[in-house]
Amino acid sequence: MATIRRDGHTTLRLNMHIRRSTLTLLLLLAPSIFSSLATADDRPNVLFLFADDQRPDSIAALGNSVIKTPNLDVLARRGFVFRNTYCMGSTVGAVCNPSRHMTLSGMSLYRYDGKKKEDTWGDVFRKAGYVTYHQSKRGNTAREYHKAFEYSSYLTDNGERKSGYHGRAAANNAIEFLNDTWDRDKPLFMYVGFAGPHDPRVAADEWMKLYKRSEIQLPKNYQPFHPIDNNWMTGRDEALAPWPRTEEVVRRHLHDYYACISSIDHHIGRIIATLKELGEYDNTIVIFSADHGLAVGSHGLFGKQNLYEHSMRSPMIFAGPGIEKGESDALMYLFDIFPTSCDLAGLKAPKGIEGRSVGPVIRREEDSHRETIFLSYQKGQRAVRRGDWKLYRFPLVNYSMLFNLAEDPHELHSLADDSKHADRLRLMTNLLAKQQQIWNDTQPLTSDNPSAAKVTDVSFFSDPRNQVKSGKKKKRQKTK
Repeated sequence: MATIRRDGHTTLRLNMHIRRSTLTLLLLLAPSIFSSLATADDRPNVLFLFADDQRPDSIAALGNSVIKTPNLDVLARRGFVFRNTYCMGSTVGAVCNPSRHMTLSGMSLYRYDGKKKEDTWGDVFRKAGYVTYHQSKRGNTAREYHKAFEYSSYLTDNGERKSGYHGRAAANNAIEFLNDTWDRDKPLFMYVGFAGPHDPRVAADEWMKLYKRSEIQLPKNYQPFHPIDNNWMTGRDEALAPWPRTEEVVRRHLHDYYACISSIDHHIGRIIATLKELGEYDNTIVIFSADHGLAVGSHGLFGKQNLYEHSMRSPMIFAGPGIEKGESDALMYLFDIFPTSCDLAGLKAPKGIEGRSVGPVIRREEDSHRETIFLSYQKGQRAVRRGDWKLYRFPLVNYSMLFNLAEDPHELHSLADDSKHADRLRLMTNLLAKQQQIWNDTQPLTSDNPSAAKVTDVSFFSDPRNQVKSGKKKKRQKTK
C-alpha cells in the first residue's frame, strides 16, 4: 500500500493488486499529479510583524542615523518600502484599537464591524488552506477578529514591556510554534504583534548601552508646548512627561524608546533566523509595520492622539519572493496591507473591503495608489492630505493649519494665514468636507461655541476645564 498526502488532508491509497491497465494510466498521469502537489506546497508563507507605537523614522535604513536596527535594516534594503503609510485615526483615546480593527478587516475607521469574523484577514487565509497563527498584545485589540485564526493567543502586555526585553516573549512563542507545531504540509500565515515599544518602556542594559543619551538628536519639530488645543492636551499619553517639555526629558524618553526598538529588532532577527534554519525564509513574504507612530517630544506632544505625520504614519516594508528592492512615496493606509498580502500570495481579497492592494506599485505597474489621505481623531481633530499639501483642522476651536510637506516635512510653518495661499486653504477645506462624506464622518468642521485655540503657557495644563475626561462610565447602582 502506497500513500500520497496533499495539504495534510487528502490521502490517496493505491492498492498494489489493481489491474495493470489502471496502474499504467496512473503512472502516465503521475507527473501532472505531482506537479499539482508541488504548486500547492510552494505557495509562499506570510509573516506579518506588527509593532506598537513605532514612528516611521525609527529604522536606521530609512534615514535615522542614531537608532540601531540591523535586522529591520536588512529587511528594508532587501524589500520594498512605502514612505507614506497611514493609520486613518481613532474614535477613542487608544488609537491602537481601531488601527488593529482596520488592519485586520480591511475596512475604514467608521465602517469596520468589530464583531464580524467573516472575510477578515485571518479568515481569508485560513479558508485558503493556510495554517493561521496570531499572537499580539491583550489590551486594546481586535479580539473577535483573532478568533478567525486557527491558533490565537495573547501576551502579558506590561509584563513584556517591563521585562527589559521588548519582543522576547512574542518571538519565543513564534519560534516554538515554527519548530514544534507547524508541520509545514501547508503554508503559514503568521501574525506576530509586539507589545512595544509602547510604554512602560523598560529596556535592559544591553539595549540602553547601544546609545549615548547626549548624542540622541531631538526631533526636528521638538517644541516645549503644542500651540493649539487639540482636545487631548492632558490625555493619558500626554501626562507621561511634564510641561514644558524640556530637551533633557525628551532625550531620556527617546533613549528608552530607541533601546526598546533595538530589543524588538533583535527578536525579529531570531524569528527570521528560525525561518532560515527551517529552509522557509526564501519562500516567506515578510511584512513589517506598526499600528501608528508617536510624538515623543515632536510638536510638544508625547502620544499618538494627534494627526501629525510622526503619529499617523507607520514604517512599511514588504520583502520576500517576487518582491524586488525599491521604495515609493505612494499614499496608502494600513488597511491596504491585508489585500496586498492576498495579492502577493496569489489569493483573492474579499470584494466588500475598502482596502486596496499596493501590489501594482510593488510590481512597478503603477506609480501611485491613493490620491487622498483622510485622517480623524475623536471630535477635536481632522486632516486631509493630497499631493504635498496637508490641511490640519481643529473643529472645536475653529482653527486650521496648512502645510506644504515638500517644503516643510516636519509641519512647522503653517501657511493658513498667508493670503498667498487663501485659494489653497479653501480648496483643501472643501476637500476635507468631501472626504468626510466619503468615509462616513459626521463631525462638523466648525463649532458654534468654540473654546480658545491658543495654548500660551503652563497654566493651561493645570486648569480643570482642560483636563481630558477618562470616558469611563460610572457603574449603575442596583435598584432594590
